[in-house]
Order: sequence, then C-alpha cells, then structure tokens
Amino acid sequence: MRKIALSLAAVGGVFLSTTALTAAPEIVSGPSADPGCFAPWSSDTKFFKFPAKSGPFRVALANGYIANTWRIQMIQTAKAYAAQPDVAAKLSEFKVVSTGEDVPAQIAAINNFIDAGYDAIVVNAQNPTAFGPVIKRAKQAGVVLVAFDNILDTTDAINVNVDQKGLGELWGQWLIDHIPDGGKVLEVRGVAGTSVDTDRHNGIHEALDASGKNWDVIEVMGKWDDGTAQKATADAIAASGPFVGITAQGGDTGVVQAMKDAGQPMVPFGGETENGFRKFCASDDALNCTSAGTGPAQVAVAMKVAIAALEGEVVPQAVKLPLAVASDPNMKAGVDYFPGESDNFFVGNSFPTCGINFSAQEIMGQTKENQ
Repeated sequence: MRKIALSLAAVGGVFLSTTALTAAPEIVSGPSADPGCFAPWSSDTKFFKFPAKSGPFRVALANGYIANTWRIQMIQTAKAYAAQPDVAAKLSEFKVVSTGEDVPAQIAAINNFIDAGYDAIVVNAQNPTAFGPVIKRAKQAGVVLVAFDNILDTTDAINVNVDQKGLGELWGQWLIDHIPDGGKVLEVRGVAGTSVDTDRHNGIHEALDASGKNWDVIEVMGKWDDGTAQKATADAIAASGPFVGITAQGGDTGVVQAMKDAGQPMVPFGGETENGFRKFCASDDALNCTSAGTGPAQVAVAMKVAIAALEGEVVPQAVKLPLAVASDPNMKAGVDYFPGESDNFFVGNSFPTCGINFSAQEIMGQTKENQ
C-alpha cells in the first residue's frame, strides 16, 4: 500500500506541474469586487482573478502560535464567522489547526490541506520567509492561500493586514509627544521571528530615532500574552527601572499590573487593544495612554477574501485594513472598552465596510480547540 501511495503522490506532482499555468490567478485591472472592504495596500498593488469554482467550498485555517488570548479569540472569531448563515451556506467544511511555534509543523499542515484537496487556506504565519515551497505548491494546485496578521513575504499569495510598522510608529510617536526630554523606556515585544513583531519593533525605533531625543530602550519579549508580559515587565522594572515611558505589542493588561505591583509610575504608554488595558487607561488618570491595533476579526476578512477569490471575484494581492485607535482621555465605556467583559477580550472587532461586526458573546461562545 505504501508503494501505491508514493506512486500516486508522484503522479500528483507531475499533474500539478503540468497544470501550474492554468491554476495560477490572472493579473487583472482593479478595482476589486468590493472596494470598500478589499482595499488595496498601495497604488501599485496587483489584482488577482482566480478561475471561479462551484461551491460550497472546503476552507482551512492553519494557525501557528496559540498561547495567548489574541490567538484564542482569533480562532473563536473564525469559527463564529464560518457559522454565520450566509457564510455557512458557502462552506462544505471549515477546518482549524494550530501548530505552535514550530515553523516546519505549520508548513506541513498547509501541505496536508493541499494534499487533502481544500479549496482555500488562510494562515497566520510563524515566519514570513520560510513558506516559499508550500506557496508554490498551493499556486500550482489552484488553492487560494491567504495570509493575515503575520503575513508572507511573497506576491504569489494574498496578504491581509494592518500597517504593522505604522502601528509601531504610532506608539513611538505617542511616547515622543508625551515625554519632553526622552529617557529610558521599556519595549515589550511579541513573538520572536514573526513579521508583526519585527514590523512593529522597527516602526517604534524609526519614530524614536527620528525624534532627535535621547532614548534608552530596554527590550523584553512578552509574546503578546498577559502572564508572560507581566513577568517580563516585572523583571525589567527590577533590573532596569524605573521607566519614563512604555510601549507594548500585547499582554498590556499584564504590563500595567506589573507596573502597579512594582510601584512603577504610571508613565505614557502606547499599547494594543485589550479590553483590560483600556479599562486601566479609562480609570487611572495617571496612565496616559493610546490603544491601537486591530482585533482578531481580521481573520474573518481573510476568510471573506478567500471565498470571494474562489468565486472568481477580483481581489487585491495585498489588502489593507484600518486600525482601531482610542486614546486618553477620550475612551468611552461601551464604545472603546466594555466594563462588563473580560480583561482578555480584544476590542476592535468591527469592520463595517466589510459587513463584519461581532458581539463579544458571539465570539466567546466558540471553542478554541482544533476542529
């Protein structure tokens, strides 16, 4: 049986190589089929038109890292989107796999989905540059591959994201605007090796470097997780504090708690969109903060793009999503943060131009496990 399987795989490989040209999307003129939702990244972004398929479709989510609340909420949001009646009618199957920080394992999962005949795969990539061979396989097989959040360094797959570097620049500018003389600041980073962590880090430092002020930046890895970020912050305060400013990519509720526990002054803080962080920002007059990012609902936009591509609609190769920004002292309960919801809930799960607007109950009612 093993020899037969290998032979079939070899035949499949020959078939894929001979059909590569017909499986690839056509490069066409814009605009996209849904300009309000599928906004091109820049004026020179290419537009794809895939051969239309007949639904319903088999769609998979290949996630990597799972050990923080953003990723958990993202999985729940993907399931909530797939369960919406108009979306569910277009899907025959929706599969979720999380493979952790192991890049080869995530690549293997995508290969498995291609081999199993899935129509589209959305991926939050652990590394932007390691997926070249599997991107090629997906293209040859006619599988629509959409990366979001942590995207892929390629123009052969569709990328959906916010301007992560611009987000870092926004946080850096907040520190510049609120710290007159520069000084020692704490930067709590995300997951090492991911495009999001790298882009946000670069944005922060480019802004600080261009300010003309003297900065001493202490970096720690928080993995976008409250517990990890709280411990990393506590250790940094003990070893290098106090700080005149803080910026954190995630786990911000834990960062603030570490500041309180250590008696670190409530200095200017540029952070993400956790509900708990925004509660702190709204309730503590001494914490001068901006909260910006994009909620886990960007996975729903990625799924919407994938389905549109499968239906033969014109989509950009790179889709740019808006940031959700709220700053002190203008944070409003019930709009920018939700006093009755969990601290771990990420705010900013609405993309009105895409018809995507999830309630906390709709998201949190889903499970986080693979399916």
